[in-house]
Order: sequence, then structure tokens, then C-alpha cells
Amino acid sequence: MGISQGSLPDGAPEADAAPAPPDADEKHALPGFEAVARLASSALGVPLVALLLADGSAYWYASPGHPGTFALDAALLAACREVARHGSAEVIADAREDARFQPAGTDPVRAEVAFLAAEPVFGLDGQLLGALLAIDRRPRLTLAPGERAALRDAAALAGTGAALRYYVNRIDPATRLPHRNAFFADLAAQLPHETGHAWLVAIEVAPVTRFNAFVRAMGHSYADALMRATAERVQAWMTADMQLYQVGATRLAVLLAGSHDAPTPMRLDALVATLRDPVDCQGVPLTLQPGVGLLRAEAVELRGGDPLRRVMSASHLAQGSANGWSVYDRDQDERQRQEFFLVTELAAALSDRTELELHYQPRVDLASGRCVALEALARWHHPTLGEVSPGAFVPLAEQAGLMRSLTDWVFDCGLAQLAQWLRGGLDLRLSLNVSSIDLDAMLEKRLVAAAQRHGVPLARLELEFTESIAIHHDELNRGVLAALRSAGMGIAIDDFGIGYSNLDALRRMPATGLKIDKSLVRALDTRAHDAAIVRSMAALGRELGFRVVMEGVETARELAAIRDMPCDEVQGNYIARPMPGPAVAGWLHRHAAARAAPATPGC
Repeated sequence: MGISQGSLPDGAPEADAAPAPPDADEKHALPGFEAVARLASSALGVPLVALLLADGSAYWYASPGHPGTFALDAALLAACREVARHGSAEVIADAREDARFQPAGTDPVRAEVAFLAAEPVFGLDGQLLGALLAIDRRPRLTLAPGERAALRDAAALAGTGAALRYYVNRIDPATRLPHRNAFFADLAAQLPHETGHAWLVAIEVAPVTRFNAFVRAMGHSYADALMRATAERVQAWMTADMQLYQVGATRLAVLLAGSHDAPTPMRLDALVATLRDPVDCQGVPLTLQPGVGLLRAEAVELRGGDPLRRVMSASHLAQGSANGWSVYDRDQDERQRQEFFLVTELAAALSDRTELELHYQPRVDLASGRCVALEALARWHHPTLGEVSPGAFVPLAEQAGLMRSLTDWVFDCGLAQLAQWLRGGLDLRLSLNVSSIDLDAMLEKRLVAAAQRHGVPLARLELEFTESIAIHHDELNRGVLAALRSAGMGIAIDDFGIGYSNLDALRRMPATGLKIDKSLVRALDTRAHDAAIVRSMAALGRELGFRVVMEGVETARELAAIRDMPCDEVQGNYIARPMPGPAVAGWLHRHAAARAAPATPGC
């Protein structure tokens, strides 16, 4: 017994080429075909039963009860398809005398193929799907009435199987909605030419991380029920000329009929409102965070384009907006694609470590003018994009789960450079920026391991945390900061003055330094109110025992204004721009010489 499935174009392979063996899962590509073919073969006494469908697919069954096999080549399939195209029952008593099986100027396609009976196969809606063929080596005059009835019954069963295959290929079994393949097929059918457009609405049911939490806590059956409940809400919002699809685990899409105008803002507001209402799913009430996107898909964009990706881009952005919906914006989409490109490139850069580099910006003691510390700042030299700003790639590293790798690289590279400076006799501390993602129980161990690896005393290190991280922390983070301080490392509160400081938390912080944000420092010489605020902050820092650092000093006037304030250190481009590690020693030498000169500009 053998059953195979294939889709060969008429006359594509050579005449004697046999079809490639089917994969194991192809035997069940058409539900129930093997049973139908076996019954037809037995009832009609034929060795071969074939099902040819209008979409080009072909299924055949060779009975084990008959000696020998047929060579099922493209020529035989082409002749059988020619019979199947008519959509009517046909009996060929001797195919060797039929021109369709004997191309002009050639020998008979297959001399042993003589008898052939074809019965049309219809879908449940009456649409012609193809034909079921019974093939024999021996010619026959006709079929007996019982044989005709058996072939008709087999064709009807094959039609049911073909309809079931269509259903399986089109319907998501969990939500019973048409899925992504059906969405694209229907969209292409609605826009058959390179003119016209269709409106698409996409629904992001919940953020992926949150939806995955539902699955972990409640199981996949709960997630399926939640999607069905959400789909019911969307269907209640839809009109009769709209079709709903499930296009992803957490995503739905609505295709509007070609004559339909774009949904109005009021209609989109109504959809968001109904999706934001708490949903009771299997007795567990939930409030979702939906996002709705709207896109006008042009027919010309279907070739080589992906309208579903674009409308899902809009729905994803809408999840973070106040109104919960947004219209597709090409510029915003391009920025997202660029960010994705940067994330993949950053991951590669962290692996080969040839594009990343640390630059170091000096911090100078205001009283003596001596450089007492250097802040390590990551730089990325992309081979095609050029210099990529830390303001662009650091947030992306945090979002994409690359921040720990980036921080470990900074630790390793920075401490290796510090060790080299210390061996050269330079008396310096190194300041390292730490993300909120790194602030956990493993941070101390990671730093201690890096320090031991490079032979650097922990007292030579200072960690900078932004004000929001340092002030708004829980007991665990407070314990981590205390452990870092106990190990000998300095703790600095960076960008101070632009957040919402909790003075009680600030009082209890195990910090050693307070860095006042550059946005406040830059207005010292022009705005009296800003100068008063900075002076008050510096005085508060001093009273709490912090070493006060003014960052972002850009001009001599700003530096002069700072000298009249309670400040310990200054940092900024007026003092020195960030520089590669090998340039630091030369700058330190020039800076020391300038301090020793009779007239000392700046510091």
C-alpha cells in the first residue's frame, strides 16, 4: 500500500521522472483520504485512486492488492488533470485511444493505463474542488451501477476531507477565527489589481510579557479563553462588512470591506473603551492593556510588502498612549525598524568587542585643580552608521535584555584600563555608571570578580546611579547599595535635581557623592532662580555628608559661578572632553603643568 501527495505542474519534470517521496506528515495532509481511496479501490477493483484538486495539489493511493506500480510522472498527472477540469463524471474505457493520454507525435503516455473513471468533487458549499479518479491497467466497457454509486460516495467523502483541510488551513482551532494565512488570502482577494486600498484595524490584546504571565499562572486554556472573550468584544463592535482574524498569540486583525470608509476616531475610542473594560475570564477578573492600530493598505504595496506588520506596529505603539489607538506613521515605523537593527548590531558588537570603546572624562577637585577621578563612558563606532550615541544604544540595550552584557563589558574594559594606570603610578579613581537592571544581589559579586581579575582595589571604584534609581529603591536594593559601600566602593547619585527626591530616603542613602545634573548647571550664569536652586542643592548635599560634583560645566562663566557655591568637584567639556584611554596620561601631564603655571585658566 502507498499513499502520496504532490503538486507537480503540467509537464514540469521529464516524462519518466517519479514524484519525490512524501514527507511523513504529508500522508495526512488531506484528512481521511487514505480511507476513502482504500474503499474506492476495493469497491471498483482498481489499483490506483487519485484525487486532483483545483489548487494544483494531487493525492494518490496505490493498492497493495495489485501487482506492480504505476510511474506517477508529470505527463500522467497532466492528462488526469485535463479530465478533472471538466467538472463532470466521465468514464474512459480505454485511455490508450484517448488523445489526452497520447500527446501528438509521441508514444502513448503510459501503455498500461487503460481504464479511467472520474467523478467531480464538490465542497460543502457546492463549489467544484476537483475530481476523484479510479485508474486501471485493463480496459473496461463501463462501470456497474453499484460501482458508480461507490465512486460517487467516495468523491463526496473526499470533498468533505478537502473542505476539512481548507478549514484547518484557514481556522485557528483555539479561537475558531480565521488565522494569518486566511487574512492574507482574503486581503489579496479583495485587492486583485494594483489599484485600490483596504482599511485594516489591528488589536494588541495585551503586552506580550503580561500575556505570557497569564499563561504561566493560569495555563494555555486560560489564554485561549481570554482571546475568545476579547474576540467576542471586537465582534460586538464590528459591522457586517468586517471580518475578524487571529493573526498572532496576542493579536487580532479586522479587515474592512473595500467600500468601507476608515473608522472614525469616535468608533476607535469606542473599541478601546470596550477592550479596556475589565474582563471576567474563567472567574478571574482582568484589566487588559490593549492597543489598536489603523492602516490604509494600498494594493500596490501587497507585492513585497507586509501590511500586517505595519498595522501591528501602530497597535504596539498605541498600547502606551492615553487614547489607546493610533494611525500608522511611516516615520515612527522606520525609527522602530532602525532600533531593531541597532539592537541586533549591538548584540554582535558585544560579541566581537571590536566596535565598542570606553572614553574617560576627568573630574577635577575644585579647590586644588587636581584630577581625582575619571568617568567611564561607552562609545560605539559602527562600521556603516558611524558614531552611535549612548543616548540611543543604552536605552535599547536595557529594553532588549543586553544591558548586563554591556555593563559587564564596561566593568572588564574599564578596570583593565584602571589597572594599567595604577601600575603607571597614576593616583585615580574610576567612576562607572550602573543601570537599574544591574541593581540586584549579583552586582557586588560581578564587581568583586572583575576587580580581582584585574587586581584593582575596590576603594578605587565609584558607582553612579541615577537619582530615580538611588532614591526610589526597595529594601533589597537598599541592602545591595549598603553592601557595595561596605566593600569599599563609592556610591554617587547621578543627575540629581531633575527627579522627585524623597529627602528621607536621601538621608538614609549609603552614598558618598551627589552629582548635580548638567541641565541645572548650564543655566547658572544666566538664570538667578536656577543658581539659587543649585546652591541650595549643593548646600543640602554637603550637610548630608556627600561630596558634591557639578557636571556639565561648559564655560568659564559657569565655572566662576560654581566657585562661590559649596562644591567639591567639577566635570564637563570646559574641563576636558571624554577621551580614549591612551590619551588620558598625556592630558593629566598637560593639566598638571597648566596648574603649576603662574596664570591658570579655568582650573
